Amino acid sequence: MNPLIMGLAIALAVSVAGNASIGWAWLGARDDLATATVERDNARSAATACSDATEDLRELADKRGAEAKVAQAAARRAAKAKGDRANLILTTPPALRGDDCGSARVRIDDWLSGRTTP
Repeated sequence: MNPLIMGLAIALAVSVAGNASIGWAWLGARDDLATATVERDNARSAATACSDATEDLRELADKRGAEAKVAQAAARRAAKAKGDRANLILTTPPALRGDDCGSARVRIDDWLSGRTTP
């Protein structure tokens, strides 16, 4: 066989082997890129869902905070009214001087009558 043809055959074999290895490397890189793209898209979707859920929780917390402020204000008003009533009871002089038991009965009767009034 002619050395020139033999050299060309070897060069052709090396070229085919090189092209095959480059092709396999390109296919691997393409698959890696496709996998990375899918993973990136999944991560973006998860981050968006997390962000949306966090925003929903923030809105719910703000709503509940506003409701709590209203309830706290109502509780403060009720406590003040009860405190004022207690102070009135404690500062009222005895109804029957010298008769603690009778004075207590009068106060209890007043208190009970106040409970039944709407």
